[in-house]
Amino acid sequence: MNKRSSVFSALTVDVEDYFHVAAFERNIAPADWDNMPVRVEHNTNQLLDLFDTHQAKATFFMLGWVAERFPGLVREIHQRGHEVASHGYNHSKATSQSPEEFLHDVSRAKNLLEEQTGNPVTGYRAPSFSIGKQNEWAFAALKQAGYQYSSSTYPVIHDLYGTPDWPQQPYLREEGIWECPMPVLSMLGRQLPIAGGGYFRLLPYWLTRRLISRYVEQKDIPYMFYCHPWEIDPEQPRIPDAPLKSRFRHYVNLSRMEAKIGCLLQDFNWRSVNEVYQPYFKS
Repeated sequence: MNKRSSVFSALTVDVEDYFHVAAFERNIAPADWDNMPVRVEHNTNQLLDLFDTHQAKATFFMLGWVAERFPGLVREIHQRGHEVASHGYNHSKATSQSPEEFLHDVSRAKNLLEEQTGNPVTGYRAPSFSIGKQNEWAFAALKQAGYQYSSSTYPVIHDLYGTPDWPQQPYLREEGIWECPMPVLSMLGRQLPIAGGGYFRLLPYWLTRRLISRYVEQKDIPYMFYCHPWEIDPEQPRIPDAPLKSRFRHYVNLSRMEAKIGCLLQDFNWRSVNEVYQPYFKS
Protein backbone atom coordinates (compact mmCIF):
# COMPACT_ATOMS: atom_id res chain seq x y z
CA MET A 1 0.00 0.00 0.00
CA ASN A 2 1.30 3.46 -0.86
CA LYS A 3 1.82 6.04 1.84
CA ARG A 4 -0.83 8.71 1.57
CA SER A 5 0.43 12.12 0.49
CA SER A 6 0.51 14.65 3.33
CA VAL A 7 -0.29 17.52 0.95
CA PHE A 8 -3.92 18.58 0.62
CA SER A 9 -5.33 18.59 -2.91
CA ALA A 10 -8.68 19.87 -4.13
CA LEU A 11 -11.38 17.31 -4.95
CA THR A 12 -14.20 18.53 -7.19
CA VAL A 13 -17.37 17.06 -8.66
CA ASP A 14 -19.33 18.61 -11.52
CA VAL A 15 -22.86 17.56 -10.57
CA GLU A 16 -24.76 16.95 -13.79
CA ASP A 17 -26.49 13.95 -15.31
CA TYR A 18 -25.43 11.90 -18.32
CA PHE A 19 -27.88 13.68 -20.64
CA HIS A 20 -26.50 17.14 -19.79
CA VAL A 21 -23.05 16.57 -21.24
CA ALA A 22 -21.84 18.58 -24.22
CA ALA A 23 -21.02 15.36 -26.09
CA PHE A 24 -24.74 14.64 -26.47
CA GLU A 25 -26.04 18.19 -26.98
CA ARG A 26 -26.89 17.49 -30.63
CA ASN A 27 -28.85 14.38 -29.66
CA ILE A 28 -30.71 15.53 -26.55
CA ALA A 29 -32.29 18.97 -26.41
CA PRO A 30 -32.79 20.73 -23.05
CA ALA A 31 -36.53 20.48 -23.68
CA ASP A 32 -36.16 16.69 -23.46
CA TRP A 33 -34.25 16.59 -20.17
CA ASP A 34 -37.35 16.19 -18.02
CA ASN A 35 -38.30 13.09 -20.05
CA MET A 36 -34.96 11.34 -19.48
CA PRO A 37 -34.40 8.76 -16.71
CA VAL A 38 -32.63 10.73 -13.97
CA ARG A 39 -29.69 9.07 -12.22
CA VAL A 40 -27.74 12.00 -10.79
CA GLU A 41 -29.21 11.88 -7.27
CA HIS A 42 -28.30 8.22 -6.70
CA ASN A 43 -24.85 8.56 -8.25
CA THR A 44 -24.00 11.68 -6.26
CA ASN A 45 -25.05 10.02 -3.02
CA GLN A 46 -22.82 7.11 -3.94
CA LEU A 47 -19.89 9.50 -4.31
CA LEU A 48 -20.75 11.11 -0.97
CA ASP A 49 -20.58 7.72 0.74
CA LEU A 50 -17.29 6.93 -0.95
CA PHE A 51 -15.82 10.28 0.15
CA ASP A 52 -16.99 9.65 3.73
CA THR A 53 -15.22 6.29 3.75
CA HIS A 54 -11.91 8.02 3.05
CA GLN A 55 -12.53 11.18 5.13
CA ALA A 56 -12.36 13.28 1.97
CA LYS A 57 -14.00 16.67 1.56
CA ALA A 58 -14.86 18.11 -1.83
CA THR A 59 -16.35 20.98 -3.77
CA PHE A 60 -19.54 20.06 -5.62
CA PHE A 61 -20.13 22.36 -8.59
CA MET A 62 -23.90 22.00 -8.73
CA LEU A 63 -25.89 22.44 -11.90
CA GLY A 64 -28.88 24.62 -11.08
CA TRP A 65 -31.20 22.38 -13.10
CA VAL A 66 -30.26 19.50 -10.79
CA ALA A 67 -30.43 21.58 -7.62
CA GLU A 68 -33.93 22.82 -8.40
CA ARG A 69 -35.22 19.26 -8.82
CA PHE A 70 -33.26 17.72 -5.94
CA PRO A 71 -32.96 20.33 -3.18
CA GLY A 72 -32.48 17.54 -0.64
CA LEU A 73 -29.32 16.48 -2.46
CA VAL A 74 -27.87 19.98 -2.18
CA ARG A 75 -28.65 20.08 1.55
CA GLU A 76 -27.14 16.61 2.01
CA ILE A 77 -23.89 17.71 0.36
CA HIS A 78 -23.77 20.80 2.57
CA GLN A 79 -24.64 18.92 5.76
CA ARG A 80 -21.86 16.39 5.16
CA GLY A 81 -19.34 19.22 5.27
CA HIS A 82 -18.61 19.72 1.58
CA GLU A 83 -18.49 22.99 -0.32
CA VAL A 84 -21.46 23.75 -2.58
CA ALA A 85 -20.43 25.78 -5.63
CA SER A 86 -22.08 26.64 -8.95
CA HIS A 87 -21.92 24.99 -12.36
CA GLY A 88 -24.40 27.47 -13.80
CA TYR A 89 -28.08 26.70 -14.25
CA ASN A 90 -28.61 25.28 -17.74
CA HIS A 91 -25.25 23.66 -18.58
CA SER A 92 -24.88 26.05 -21.50
CA LYS A 93 -21.29 26.70 -22.53
CA ALA A 94 -20.19 30.21 -21.70
CA THR A 95 -19.10 30.56 -25.33
CA SER A 96 -22.67 29.97 -26.51
CA GLN A 97 -24.23 32.70 -24.37
CA SER A 98 -24.36 36.46 -24.63
CA PRO A 99 -22.98 38.44 -21.67
CA GLU A 100 -26.55 39.13 -20.53
CA GLU A 101 -27.58 35.47 -20.80
CA PHE A 102 -24.46 34.35 -18.97
CA LEU A 103 -24.98 36.80 -16.11
CA HIS A 104 -28.58 35.67 -15.74
CA ASP A 105 -27.56 31.98 -15.77
CA VAL A 106 -24.80 32.24 -13.16
CA SER A 107 -26.84 34.57 -10.94
CA ARG A 108 -29.86 32.26 -11.05
CA ALA A 109 -27.78 29.25 -10.04
CA LYS A 110 -25.98 31.13 -7.25
CA ASN A 111 -29.19 32.51 -5.76
CA LEU A 112 -30.86 29.10 -5.84
CA LEU A 113 -27.96 27.32 -4.13
CA GLU A 114 -27.66 30.00 -1.46
CA GLU A 115 -31.36 29.70 -0.68
CA GLN A 116 -31.03 25.92 -0.34
CA THR A 117 -27.91 25.90 1.86
CA GLY A 118 -28.24 29.17 3.73
CA ASN A 119 -24.57 29.80 2.95
CA PRO A 120 -22.72 32.02 0.46
CA VAL A 121 -21.75 30.34 -2.81
CA THR A 122 -18.37 31.72 -3.84
CA GLY A 123 -17.14 29.33 -6.56
CA TYR A 124 -18.11 28.70 -10.18
CA ARG A 125 -17.02 26.33 -12.94
CA ALA A 126 -18.08 26.83 -16.54
CA PRO A 127 -19.45 23.80 -18.41
CA SER A 128 -16.72 22.31 -20.61
CA PHE A 129 -14.16 24.82 -19.27
CA SER A 130 -15.69 27.25 -21.74
CA ILE A 131 -14.09 30.54 -20.71
CA GLY A 132 -11.24 31.73 -22.90
CA LYS A 133 -9.92 34.60 -24.96
CA GLN A 134 -13.14 34.93 -26.95
CA ASN A 135 -15.28 35.57 -23.85
CA GLU A 136 -13.10 37.06 -21.13
CA TRP A 137 -16.10 39.26 -20.33
CA ALA A 138 -17.40 36.24 -18.39
CA PHE A 139 -15.07 37.06 -15.49
CA ALA A 140 -16.63 40.51 -15.09
CA ALA A 141 -20.08 38.89 -15.07
CA LEU A 142 -18.99 36.43 -12.38
CA LYS A 143 -17.67 39.30 -10.27
CA GLN A 144 -20.92 41.19 -10.77
CA ALA A 145 -22.89 38.11 -9.69
CA GLY A 146 -20.89 37.96 -6.46
CA TYR A 147 -18.52 35.03 -7.00
CA GLN A 148 -15.05 35.01 -5.45
CA TYR A 149 -13.37 32.42 -7.65
CA SER A 150 -13.72 30.50 -10.89
CA SER A 151 -12.26 27.17 -11.97
CA SER A 152 -13.18 27.42 -15.63
CA THR A 153 -9.96 27.20 -17.65
CA TYR A 154 -7.72 24.31 -18.66
CA PRO A 155 -4.28 25.30 -20.06
CA VAL A 156 -4.10 22.48 -22.61
CA ILE A 157 -4.68 22.00 -26.32
CA HIS A 158 -8.00 20.20 -26.77
CA ASP A 159 -10.52 20.03 -29.59
CA LEU A 160 -13.37 21.21 -27.37
CA TYR A 161 -11.70 23.64 -24.97
CA GLY A 162 -8.33 24.86 -23.74
CA THR A 163 -6.29 27.96 -22.90
CA PRO A 164 -2.73 26.61 -23.40
CA ASP A 165 -1.02 30.00 -23.14
CA TRP A 166 -2.91 31.15 -20.04
CA PRO A 167 -1.52 30.89 -16.47
CA GLN A 168 -1.14 27.45 -14.93
CA GLN A 169 -1.33 28.75 -11.36
CA PRO A 170 -4.15 30.47 -9.45
CA TYR A 171 -4.20 34.19 -10.20
CA LEU A 172 -6.29 37.23 -9.42
CA ARG A 173 -7.91 38.57 -12.56
CA GLU A 174 -8.10 42.29 -13.21
CA GLU A 175 -11.88 41.93 -12.90
CA GLY A 176 -11.36 41.10 -9.22
CA ILE A 177 -12.03 37.35 -9.35
CA TRP A 178 -9.60 34.50 -8.76
CA GLU A 179 -9.16 31.94 -11.54
CA CYS A 180 -7.97 28.49 -10.44
CA PRO A 181 -7.05 26.63 -13.64
CA MET A 182 -7.03 22.86 -13.92
CA PRO A 183 -3.58 21.34 -13.36
CA VAL A 184 -1.24 20.30 -16.15
CA LEU A 185 2.16 18.65 -16.09
CA SER A 186 4.80 19.79 -18.57
CA MET A 187 6.51 16.76 -20.13
CA LEU A 188 8.17 16.13 -23.49
CA GLY A 189 7.41 19.68 -24.60
CA ARG A 190 3.69 19.34 -23.95
CA GLN A 191 1.26 20.33 -21.24
CA LEU A 192 -0.40 17.08 -20.20
CA PRO A 193 -3.94 17.16 -18.78
CA ILE A 194 -3.84 15.35 -15.43
CA ALA A 195 -6.95 16.68 -13.70
CA GLY A 196 -9.34 13.76 -14.15
CA GLY A 197 -12.36 13.28 -16.38
CA GLY A 198 -12.01 11.06 -19.44
CA TYR A 199 -8.21 10.96 -19.20
CA PHE A 200 -8.47 9.47 -15.72
CA ARG A 201 -10.84 6.77 -16.95
CA LEU A 202 -8.69 5.99 -19.98
CA LEU A 203 -5.22 5.77 -18.41
CA PRO A 204 -4.15 3.00 -16.03
CA TYR A 205 -4.32 4.12 -12.41
CA TRP A 206 -0.64 3.53 -11.68
CA LEU A 207 0.28 6.03 -14.39
CA THR A 208 -2.18 8.65 -13.17
CA ARG A 209 -0.93 8.24 -9.62
CA ARG A 210 2.65 8.71 -10.80
CA LEU A 211 1.78 11.87 -12.74
CA ILE A 212 -0.16 13.38 -9.85
CA SER A 213 2.63 12.51 -7.41
CA ARG A 214 5.16 14.20 -9.68
CA TYR A 215 2.97 17.29 -9.86
CA VAL A 216 2.57 17.44 -6.07
CA GLU A 217 6.32 16.97 -5.55
CA GLN A 218 7.42 19.51 -8.17
CA LYS A 219 4.83 22.27 -7.88
CA ASP A 220 4.20 24.72 -5.08
CA ILE A 221 0.58 25.16 -6.22
CA PRO A 222 -2.33 22.85 -5.35
CA TYR A 223 -3.42 19.89 -7.41
CA MET A 224 -7.10 19.70 -8.37
CA PHE A 225 -9.10 16.66 -9.55
CA TYR A 226 -12.56 16.59 -11.11
CA CYS A 227 -15.13 13.95 -11.94
CA HIS A 228 -18.87 13.63 -12.62
CA PRO A 229 -21.53 11.46 -10.94
CA TRP A 230 -22.38 9.76 -14.25
CA GLU A 231 -18.79 8.50 -14.52
CA ILE A 232 -19.39 5.87 -11.81
CA ASP A 233 -22.59 4.63 -13.48
CA PRO A 234 -21.93 1.91 -16.09
CA GLU A 235 -25.66 1.06 -16.18
CA GLN A 236 -26.73 4.49 -17.44
CA PRO A 237 -28.89 4.60 -20.59
CA ARG A 238 -26.92 4.67 -23.84
CA ILE A 239 -27.31 7.37 -26.47
CA PRO A 240 -26.88 5.28 -29.64
CA ASP A 241 -27.16 8.11 -32.17
CA ALA A 242 -24.30 10.16 -30.73
CA PRO A 243 -21.06 10.37 -32.75
CA LEU A 244 -18.65 7.49 -32.23
CA LYS A 245 -15.97 9.74 -30.79
CA SER A 246 -18.41 11.19 -28.27
CA ARG A 247 -19.63 7.76 -27.26
CA PHE A 248 -16.07 6.52 -26.73
CA ARG A 249 -15.15 9.51 -24.60
CA HIS A 250 -18.27 9.20 -22.50
CA TYR A 251 -18.48 5.46 -21.96
CA VAL A 252 -14.86 4.32 -21.79
CA ASN A 253 -14.08 2.45 -18.56
CA LEU A 254 -17.18 3.56 -16.64
CA SER A 255 -17.18 0.21 -14.84
CA ARG A 256 -13.70 0.86 -13.43
CA MET A 257 -14.19 4.46 -12.35
CA GLU A 258 -15.54 4.01 -8.83
CA ALA A 259 -12.69 1.69 -7.83
CA LYS A 260 -10.12 4.07 -9.34
CA ILE A 261 -11.57 7.00 -7.42
CA GLY A 262 -11.34 4.89 -4.26
CA CYS A 263 -7.63 4.36 -4.92
CA LEU A 264 -7.17 8.08 -5.51
CA LEU A 265 -8.90 8.92 -2.24
CA GLN A 266 -6.66 6.45 -0.43
CA ASP A 267 -3.39 7.70 -1.94
CA PHE A 268 -3.91 11.47 -1.54
CA ASN A 269 -5.47 13.89 0.94
CA TRP A 270 -8.55 15.76 -0.26
CA ARG A 271 -10.30 18.96 0.73
CA SER A 272 -12.55 21.53 -0.95
CA VAL A 273 -11.34 24.23 -3.32
CA ASN A 274 -12.29 26.91 -0.81
CA GLU A 275 -10.09 25.29 1.85
CA VAL A 276 -7.11 24.31 -0.32
CA TYR A 277 -6.92 27.66 -2.10
CA GLN A 278 -7.56 29.88 0.93
CA PRO A 279 -3.94 31.10 1.07
CA TYR A 280 -4.47 32.59 -2.39
CA PHE A 281 -7.91 34.02 -1.74
CA LYS A 282 -6.71 35.80 1.41
CA SER A 283 -3.70 37.40 -0.30
